[in-house]
Amino acid sequence: MNRFFCGLATLLSLASAQTRAADSFDLLIRGGTVYDGTGAVPIRADVAIRGDKIVAVGQLGDADGKVVVDAKGLAVAPGFINMLSWSNESLIADGRSQGEIRQGVTTQIMGEGDSMGPLSDAMKWRWQSEQTHIKYDIEWNTLGEYLRWMERRGVSQNVASFIGATTIREHVIGLEDRRPSPAELDRMRNLVEMEMKDGALGIGSSLVYAPAFYATTEELIELCKVAARYRGKYISHIRSEGADLLGAIDELIRISREAKIPAEIYHFKAAGQPNWGKMDAAIERVEAARRDGLAITADMYCYPAGSTGLNASIPPWVHDGGQEKLRERVRDPVLRKRIIDEIKHRTDGWENFYLGAGSPDRILLNEFAKEYLKPLQGKTLAEVAAQRGKDPVVTLLDLVVEDESRIGTVYFMMSEENVRKLIKLSWVSFGSDAASQAPEGVFLKAATHPRAYGNFARLLGKYVREEKLVSLEEAIRKMTSLPAANLGLDHRGRISEGFFADVVVFDPKTIADRATFERPHQFAVGVEHVFVNGVQVLKDGDHTGAKPGRALYGPGKVN
Repeated sequence: MNRFFCGLATLLSLASAQTRAADSFDLLIRGGTVYDGTGAVPIRADVAIRGDKIVAVGQLGDADGKVVVDAKGLAVAPGFINMLSWSNESLIADGRSQGEIRQGVTTQIMGEGDSMGPLSDAMKWRWQSEQTHIKYDIEWNTLGEYLRWMERRGVSQNVASFIGATTIREHVIGLEDRRPSPAELDRMRNLVEMEMKDGALGIGSSLVYAPAFYATTEELIELCKVAARYRGKYISHIRSEGADLLGAIDELIRISREAKIPAEIYHFKAAGQPNWGKMDAAIERVEAARRDGLAITADMYCYPAGSTGLNASIPPWVHDGGQEKLRERVRDPVLRKRIIDEIKHRTDGWENFYLGAGSPDRILLNEFAKEYLKPLQGKTLAEVAAQRGKDPVVTLLDLVVEDESRIGTVYFMMSEENVRKLIKLSWVSFGSDAASQAPEGVFLKAATHPRAYGNFARLLGKYVREEKLVSLEEAIRKMTSLPAANLGLDHRGRISEGFFADVVVFDPKTIADRATFERPHQFAVGVEHVFVNGVQVLKDGDHTGAKPGRALYGPGKVN
């Protein structure tokens, strides 16, 4: 919708609102500057809510509300949508989701490669045995059951999820590096259909990691064809963000074209200094596909460092069969020599995070499972190697064996120039690629990436207010109506009559991130009030304890 029609819609809404001046509402947000989520010029207006819906936007005169919020001098916007959340488990530990509620995030989208269903008994046993700081019983089998379980249990935000292509593969094949038989592929398709009918958003893949790495393009196309029948989307941590970035984008475009499905690149980036110059060509690849009529989009986080496991620096063939098999291979002297050589020198055929970071002092270790290793949290791999008097790659392998976990790690691999370039693209939305946390309890057992606390506030503070890369109304559009439309979320992502009352009230002059790589457990500032489905979750900057979040479903859900 262009700005003329957006303005016309606003005028009609104002006229309609005037007729209700004497109405009484459950909630009245008075006198704020309303950014409706479409990218239209903001207006001074009141927003009225009854139940879980927005029922009027405009100059509401003498109207009253059971609760009245004074928003004078503040921005009023749709609640932000986190396009890539890893809060699957953190919301179990604390459903308040404080780290993101305090940034204005009202909806979490999960499912990058792994999803919380469908699970076999063997998968449930493995997942339970590999839990680290957050402990919980797995009381569900399917993804749909998990989402409904979360809603019943209580969560402050809305939750929705893609089906993990890795989860489907493990359910049928296990963790081995092989192709599915025709019968197994049929079982995989059937699982996708079951979850799509139950409201999944589509298929999510994470192709740099084993066992996702083992899936062929053809296998992914077959799964996506099923999702496409239910108006799903394909969203992917593509097969390479570094040496073969352009080829990986071509694979995503091929999947979109052949499966006839919209597709999105998770956390779009060019990783590794030798690859930074490929970003312009990568953007052009996407824009050429869009000109050809394909619905290709992307999301990103606002930092020059990524975060994943230290074990991701180990070649995919070593992961064949799971993490216990990996540790056996690392302990084998002959295989260990080969593994060390490939980590140090090989960049073809897999995503080498060790080389992508450029040096071991750009690899920050922030999460260990074993208590005796926790003093290493906050140190670089280079520092730990020097402390132990060993080669950095030898140290890397030793740590993975000792801790018996993935070891949470921050890799400094991207350029700030490319971050700024991507923020300005009209088809890029935003995701934290992190778990929503709080500086208390179980979350303090490990460090984290600052994006867990600051991604959305950083966009609005650093890149909008300070650097003026995009206007505030455009940034809000990219966090609200753009992802809502891409995902097919029903009546979400706009301040408009009839839409669900997910609303954030914040101060554009003060909103900012406070989390740093050195001190990540710090809340963002500047968000005053947050409402989810019409219920106030944040009041004057403090969490109310309310948990009105709902499970949201894709457009293909069969009731």
